[in-house]
Amino acid sequence: MLAAVSMRICASSSPGEVRIAVTDRDSLLDFALWRPDMADGVGDIYRARVSAHVPALGGTFITLPGLEHAGFLPDSEGLGPLTQGQTVLVSVTRSAQGGKGVRLGARNLPPDLPGGSEPSLLRCGPTPLERLARSYPDAPIVLDDAAIAAALPASLHPRLTRSGAAFDSDIRARVDALEDPVVALPGGMSASITPTPALVAIDMDGGAASMDRRPKQTAQFAANRDALPDLLRQLRLRNLSGAIIVDVAGLAIRKRRALAETVETVLKEDPLRPRFLGFTALGLAEIVRPRVHPPLHELLHSPEGRVLSALRGQMQVYRGMPPTGQPVTLACGHAIMRLMQAHPGWVADFVRLTGRVLHPVTDPALPANGWRFGHD
Repeated sequence: MLAAVSMRICASSSPGEVRIAVTDRDSLLDFALWRPDMADGVGDIYRARVSAHVPALGGTFITLPGLEHAGFLPDSEGLGPLTQGQTVLVSVTRSAQGGKGVRLGARNLPPDLPGGSEPSLLRCGPTPLERLARSYPDAPIVLDDAAIAAALPASLHPRLTRSGAAFDSDIRARVDALEDPVVALPGGMSASITPTPALVAIDMDGGAASMDRRPKQTAQFAANRDALPDLLRQLRLRNLSGAIIVDVAGLAIRKRRALAETVETVLKEDPLRPRFLGFTALGLAEIVRPRVHPPLHELLHSPEGRVLSALRGQMQVYRGMPPTGQPVTLACGHAIMRLMQAHPGWVADFVRLTGRVLHPVTDPALPANGWRFGHD
């Protein structure tokens, strides 16, 4: 039955995280990273205490139990005047990212929340796998780790299928490519993606259009038009958000506006409904995509992301090999050791997925954020 279904949600486990790819034959439709012990909190519902109203910012800081930083509730959420110490019901609508705390909302909360007066986390938001399962309700879910099923609601269990490897070589290559800031595009074109604190800059570079025998501007227009859909889908796959500017390749500024229809058509496929603001006087396409979950580059390049990537690579070395009983040593700088101690589940995952004990040890000779693998 499964072989007849082309669309699948494939969940590939590694220590501390699950990489989730939605595929349809040879296409990668969607992607998400799930780190069970580092949830971004979107969708969590709290009973929380008012910290301070800041009229200049148009909102109120709310102290959320268990979180280090206060969340921000805009006045536009309609709760009216709030006083310090008052408790309110709020949900997390945007994760902490870019150095800013979580954004909160107070609308459309479910009516069946538990009562009480003390601040507390009342309900957790959906996991990334649950979100994708809702977006693709007919797609089976392929797992390579039975432990994932225990973290999913029972309603999804009929859709689960176990496989020795959730990602084949093609899916793995497509997912790994999302870590590369350079994107290969149709027609031999490419694009460089550069996130900055203020915006995401994307520079397209011409390729085979230079060999086209048509007039230069005609060839460049066709090349950009054909490459833009693949590029714009990267916004969703990499979860790029906020202000985004795109510099198309080799096309006169006056010709660029004719690409607007292509841009708008592709952006309509994105469930976050990005807005295309048009082309600037310099010919740059301006796009605004809502910030909800952390962008992929922030997740990958954080200290946690770099360690988890290393653990995944080491897991792939041993997975499927017969256990030997010989522990794998992870020599750590002091900052990495603190991370390993804060996330004991990473070690447990490594043992479960490889059959080998992972033994983190502090090595004073390593830099704070350094590590190396070996054997005891």
